[in-house]
Amino acid sequence: MNHDVWSAVSADINARRNLNLRELFAHDPDRARRFTTEAAGWTLDYSKNLITPDLMKSLVTLAKASDLKRWIDALFSGEAINATENRSVLHTALRNLSTNPVFVNGNDVMPDIREVLGKMAAFSELVRKGKWLGHTGKRIKSIVNIGIGGSDLGPAMAYQALKPYAKSSLKLYFVSNVDATHLAETLKKVKAGQTLFVVVSKTFTTQETMTNAENARAWLIGKLGREAVARHFVAVSTNAEAVEAFGIDPANMFGFWDWVGGRYSLTSAVGLSLMMAIGAKNFTKLLKGYYKMDRHFSTVPFDRNLPVIMALLGILYSNGYGAESYAVLPYDQYLARFPAYLQQLDMESNGKSVDRDGRRVTSATGPIVWGEPGTNGQHAFYQLIHQGTRLIPCDFIGFCKSHNPIGDHHDKLMANCFAQTEALAFGKTAAECRAEGVPEELVPHKTFEGNHPTNTLLADKLTPETFGALVALYEHKVFVQGIIWNIFSFDQWGVELGKVLASKVLAELSAKDTPPLKHDSSTNALITRYREARA
Repeated sequence: MNHDVWSAVSADINARRNLNLRELFAHDPDRARRFTTEAAGWTLDYSKNLITPDLMKSLVTLAKASDLKRWIDALFSGEAINATENRSVLHTALRNLSTNPVFVNGNDVMPDIREVLGKMAAFSELVRKGKWLGHTGKRIKSIVNIGIGGSDLGPAMAYQALKPYAKSSLKLYFVSNVDATHLAETLKKVKAGQTLFVVVSKTFTTQETMTNAENARAWLIGKLGREAVARHFVAVSTNAEAVEAFGIDPANMFGFWDWVGGRYSLTSAVGLSLMMAIGAKNFTKLLKGYYKMDRHFSTVPFDRNLPVIMALLGILYSNGYGAESYAVLPYDQYLARFPAYLQQLDMESNGKSVDRDGRRVTSATGPIVWGEPGTNGQHAFYQLIHQGTRLIPCDFIGFCKSHNPIGDHHDKLMANCFAQTEALAFGKTAAECRAEGVPEELVPHKTFEGNHPTNTLLADKLTPETFGALVALYEHKVFVQGIIWNIFSFDQWGVELGKVLASKVLAELSAKDTPPLKHDSSTNALITRYREARA
């Protein structure tokens, strides 16, 4: 973080430490309009934040001082901004609907991207129209996506979000956990002759994914014979040799590139399962939503730029107020897995304690992300947000129209959404409690301080296009915060250590004879206890 500029911004924050949302709204009838902006089908009302126009200008100065515009240009141009792995970061090229080329090491990658999208579309239509038949001549009715991390969270979350657009005769399942229960319970729901497995692993060596894939293959062979594998498995990978050795025809391998990070890969071939569910036309609409938000992010001034505004508000609370988390609260059941998706996007990207120069950071970085759909969350953890001792900024996400307009369900849902942001902002005073006749001994318990900050994101309807724009919005928000914190957002070295140690422990757990254990006393005791129970 630019410490000279942050010192000035921090001084501005401290000078306004006693901002009160009741007073801010009372003194400025135009506040809601002043702090509302729109892009790509989304309206962002950020008026219920602890800000003034001058404070927002100060925060924008911080973004400019971080050389954000240059970094945005570098992101979209294919510069190797993932410096620790010497890679470009070009998930934006996957949804580039313009005719403009995008270069990596002097090569335009757009023809390859369009070729893969075309191959995905052709295959998806074969499956959707019943022309891709299983080994016994039956059409495919179940698709099992086997992946982990971004190869699972993205397509699984998007499939649930876009279920209204999915082909009802195709059922999608997602297997990620190496816990055998995840695979076993899924296989109980499908029929071998009508199931297509999509194995998603860039290297085709990911331990969890390949363990699940190998046992899914064994299950299929047990039902239909070894020759059935080629009709019931396809791969999303770059390792053609391993794919072929597995029994998959390399013609049914869909490639992607090392400049696509896993948590940003939904619009690559990783989205094959999703495309089979919603169709190529809806997938293109999804790309259009991403593209619209990409264009907004890369061209609009920072003071009207949705991802930049949301990023700066996050900086305000993380670094100015010491907030350790933020909640994402979608008022739409189809977005039930969106908070889980954002957990990887944000915490794997910005959970860093070393800056781009290899030095220990001196300010807080990646916050904890959590949330549940409204109104479920209201009956679980909202109490803590309203009357607890922690500051928890919240993003409320809602839609004006429902895919399921039953009675007054949607009006009640959105009434709760809007009411919660009002209650969090303005609370309820002791005087108001007394005026309502609340007994004096209960007044402290029924008083709400308010002044809890929220954003409200509102779109007309959850469609492939608005959904794509929403995901892109959060992608870019995370990127902006990484730039301001001066950290690398596109590597994840912290994931690796546990994997390395797990390989060693696995050999010790499964060894025939008692192995010599050279871990700490706790780990040694746990391994011993496990082996004794399994003996």
